[in-house]
Amino acid sequence: MGDKEEKSPAGVKYYRLSEVEEQNSFKSTWIIINNKVYDVTKFLEEHPGGEEVLREQAGGNATESFEDVGHSTDAREMASSMVIGELHPVSVSNWWYNWLIPALVAAIVTLLYRMYTSDEE
Repeated sequence: MGDKEEKSPAGVKYYRLSEVEEQNSFKSTWIIINNKVYDVTKFLEEHPGGEEVLREQAGGNATESFEDVGHSTDAREMASSMVIGELHPVSVSNWWYNWLIPALVAAIVTLLYRMYTSDEE
């Protein structure tokens, strides 16, 4: 973000998705869980599931993987100490445009196709 640091009204630092995606190395590893940005660089070697698990998610959204594992309350508290900010609202809304809207369009097209083909029979 250069010299212009953006913060939420509550003073939480915002990061754009492109900034998080760049943090994908052993020197700096960031992940996103529930729109919060975590710096897990120093935790790689300590992660009980192995550092590979975190490395696979580096620079991206790890929400689904994190929730699927069913982390304990202690793990969630530990993770909260690694939060460095939140995903910028623009990046969150981009997710809607990049994933949800195309999925809805595909569903509508499929529905229309089925309606059209069922009328012909």
